[in-house]
Amino acid sequence: MGKSTLVQDVVQASGLPHRIASADEPTLRGGDWIAQQWEAARQTCDPASAAGAVLVLDEIQKIPRWSEAVKRLWDEDTRRKLPLKVVLLGSAPLLLARGLTESLAGRFELLHLPHWSLAEMQAAFGWNLDQYVFHGGYPGAAPLIGDPHRWARYVLDSLVKTSISRDVLLLSRVDKPALLRRLFELACRYSGQILSYTKMLGPLQDAGNTTTLAHYLELLAAAGMVTGLHKYAGDAARSRASSPKLQVYNNALLTAGTGFSLAEVRAQPELWGRLVESAVGAHLANAAAGGECELFYWRERAREVDFVVRKGRQLTAIEVKSGRSPQALPGMAAFTAAFKPQRSLLVGGDGIAVETFLLRPVSDWAGG
Repeated sequence: MGKSTLVQDVVQASGLPHRIASADEPTLRGGDWIAQQWEAARQTCDPASAAGAVLVLDEIQKIPRWSEAVKRLWDEDTRRKLPLKVVLLGSAPLLLARGLTESLAGRFELLHLPHWSLAEMQAAFGWNLDQYVFHGGYPGAAPLIGDPHRWARYVLDSLVKTSISRDVLLLSRVDKPALLRRLFELACRYSGQILSYTKMLGPLQDAGNTTTLAHYLELLAAAGMVTGLHKYAGDAARSRASSPKLQVYNNALLTAGTGFSLAEVRAQPELWGRLVESAVGAHLANAAAGGECELFYWRERAREVDFVVRKGRQLTAIEVKSGRSPQALPGMAAFTAAFKPQRSLLVGGDGIAVETFLLRPVSDWAGG
C-alpha cells in the first residue's frame, strides 16, 4: 500500500466530507486546477462545524508554482475561519521540501513516510526475517520475490532508475549525472562501511572533488535512497568533517544489483552478516530521516561502534553481531568510557535478537 492508498483509507475512515484529486495527468497544469479543486472542497465544508472537511491533492509537485497557489488559498480560508483540512502528497521529496520551505513556512506539518519496516512487511505479506533482510521493504516488489531475476529488475528499473531520474536529476542541479549514478552504486555496494571521500574518488574514476561527492550524497539522502552517517564526536563541526559511513535506506538497494539469490547469500556468512548490519542500519536511518532521532557511527583507530543514536539527551550505542560466537567488544568499551551513553545494546549474537530489534520502533530502544 502506497501513500495515496494509505491517505485515502484514513480519510474515508474519518467520516468527514472529503475530496481527493490527483495532478498525475498531463492535461492538469497550473494554479487554476488547484483553485478549482480547492473550491469544490470548500462546498463540502460546513462553516458551523469545527470538524470541517478534507481536501487531498496528490502528486502536487507536478503543478508549476504549486506552493504559491496553496499559500494564497490557505490564507483565504484562515481569514474566513473555514475549517478545511488539506493534505498534500508528492513522490518527489526534494521538490516538495523546496516548495514548503519557500512559500509555506509556518503553515504545514510534515509527515514522513519511510520505507516499510519488518513489522509492516510481515503483517502484509507474511515475510520472515531472512526475506526482509534480503528483499528490504518495497511492498510493490513483494509479489515478485519468487522470481529473483524479475524482482531484481523491478527494483533496479522501476524504482532505482525512476527515483534518480525523477527525484534527483530533474529537480536539482547535477553537473555530473554519471558521477552521481556511480556514487549511488558505490554507496549500495559498501553499505555499512566507512569510506572517505578521497577513497571514493578512486573507484569512481572521475575528476570530481570531495565537495561534489558530499553534495551528491546529500541529494541521494534527501531522495530516501542512501545516506552517509557522520562520526559521533560530541561536537557538530567535527562530526560533519568525518568520513561518512555509507548506509542504504532499504536493503533491496544493496541486494538487487548483486546477482545473488537469498539462498546464495544466506550460504555466505560474511556477506549475510553485512546484510544484517545494513538492515539494522536502515531501520535506524529511516527513524532518523523522520526526525525521531539522530544517527551516527563511532570509530577511533581500530575500535568502532556500529551505530550511535542520540534522542534528546539520551545516547545509545549499538553493536550488531550476526553470529552466535562470543566476541569481545573493545569499541563499545572505549566509547562508553569516553561518552557515557545511557544504554549500550548488542543486536544479534548473544544479545537482542535481530528480529526482535527490527520488529519494534527505534524509540523503544533509544527513548529519551
